[in-house]
Amino acid sequence: MTVRDVRPLAVRAFESPDTQQALAGLRSRLATGSRVLLGVAGAPGSGKSTFSACLAEALSPGSALVVPMDGFHLGNAIVDGTPLKQRKGAPDTFDVGGYLSLLRRLAQRDEEVVYAPDFRRSIDEPVAASIAVPADVPLVITEGNYLLADGPQWQQVRSQLDEVWFVDTPRELRLTRLVERHMLFGMGRPAAEAWATGSDEANARLIEATRHRADRIIRWG
Repeated sequence: MTVRDVRPLAVRAFESPDTQQALAGLRSRLATGSRVLLGVAGAPGSGKSTFSACLAEALSPGSALVVPMDGFHLGNAIVDGTPLKQRKGAPDTFDVGGYLSLLRRLAQRDEEVVYAPDFRRSIDEPVAASIAVPADVPLVITEGNYLLADGPQWQQVRSQLDEVWFVDTPRELRLTRLVERHMLFGMGRPAAEAWATGSDEANARLIEATRHRADRIIRWG
């Protein structure tokens, strides 16, 4: 999605009272001059990436960058030929330790630039050092499935984040988006529907069970 695509959507997305209130609270945090790490959690297909891009666009130019947790997917060289392949997207298919280390570096803000990985759906692989985060960027938005998950390392991830917002999207819309996404990147419809209602939905149930831990619930879609 390009900036041109995001800008009109960003304007519409933040017209509701709830999102206006969330945005006002975020601006108050930023007014202190400290870096803010904002987590955006939600189930697969909930629109976390689009929401995060809209949020960054709604703020002052250059004041926010999005760093996705998906950059810490285990590479195909690790998961191919193992049971992890059929559960890609589950908590244990991420390098949570690496993600935690990145968040700590971003929070410390003592490096001129921190380089973060991104995930390229076109090749189904994470790509190292794809996002440059300069020290003068006050807001880092990190979006991902398991920001509110149980487990010692995931809890440490949560402790690095100043707030976590949970993107709440109707199930049928999520499933439609997931099927379309899987087909866009090469799956036939039967395989796409099976993955969306199987592995994706199992992960979604796990993620939805963590929503009560969020600082805000964002109705989206």
